[in-house]
Amino acid sequence: MMRESKPTIYDPSFLPNTIYSGVPSWLNLSVIENDEDLDGLDAAVIGVPWEGGCTIGGYSPTTEGPKAIRSASIRYTGYLPDYDQDCFDYLKVADFGDTPVHNGHYDFTFDAIREKVSKLLDKKVMPITFGGDHGIAYPIISEIAKRYPKKVGVLHFDAHLDNYEAYGDDLYARCSPFYRLYEDENMDPTKIVHIGIRGPRNHREEFQNAKTHGATVILANEVHENGWKKSIEKAIDIAFKDTEFVYVTICSDSLDAASMPQGPQDMGGLTSYQLNMMVHAAGVAGAKGFDFVEIYPDTLSLQTAAHVANWAALYYLNGLANNFR
Repeated sequence: MMRESKPTIYDPSFLPNTIYSGVPSWLNLSVIENDEDLDGLDAAVIGVPWEGGCTIGGYSPTTEGPKAIRSASIRYTGYLPDYDQDCFDYLKVADFGDTPVHNGHYDFTFDAIREKVSKLLDKKVMPITFGGDHGIAYPIISEIAKRYPKKVGVLHFDAHLDNYEAYGDDLYARCSPFYRLYEDENMDPTKIVHIGIRGPRNHREEFQNAKTHGATVILANEVHENGWKKSIEKAIDIAFKDTEFVYVTICSDSLDAASMPQGPQDMGGLTSYQLNMMVHAAGVAGAKGFDFVEIYPDTLSLQTAAHVANWAALYYLNGLANNFR
């Protein structure tokens, strides 16, 4: 039996719930031990320690993301004084552990992701996923779209469009998940909004791909000049129009490098405040899934990236909780 779904800090006498040796569950929430434990949950955390084709050369330690995020999470509650609300007063959340991965083996890993997400969707449980590289967004969103054909909206926070047709002969690298979604028979690309795009690691081809498929691009400078509120209102209007399921996917480099020292280094990005406010607004609007990907947690000891991911998830959940009050 799972215990009550509350973070560890509410009761310091609790011993850590571990996902695997030395790694606590997210916020020390209950661990889902079998499929029956999904009954009655509103959301469940999934870790995907996946490293696919590395488009920045060599190796990036995205495989360590879920471990770092969980380890950093146990200092947090669900209470935000910003709204005088604790999301765990309204939402029951537990940790579903990690998806099996075989790094470099797309078929095995993406099938495993689909299977785990499918179990949540069957039980009407919303997925909260920590990666891993951004390639994992494709199987997650594609699996959701099977149940809601042409009715899925996406709020994609990133410095880059991640919509290359392919990276050499690699169709599923972290730079291509949105091209796969553009092509997915169950997706309507006009319901995809790319937010925070900027900088010299983009290419004209990506912007042409977005334009050709009808996706919306909100540049980082639009967020800075028009304000986060107007920007997310525009994005929500597009993603939620005539859809039944809206998903939030966040690459760490949507944030300015000053707020994300342990991820791809892209300047001129969103502040952590802007991101938290926008994902909270997405939760309030009723977005039903969330991921945070592409942190490189072994590059600095402060684990700033892992903490940023936890903050974003908690702001999203507190926004979502407004729909359960």
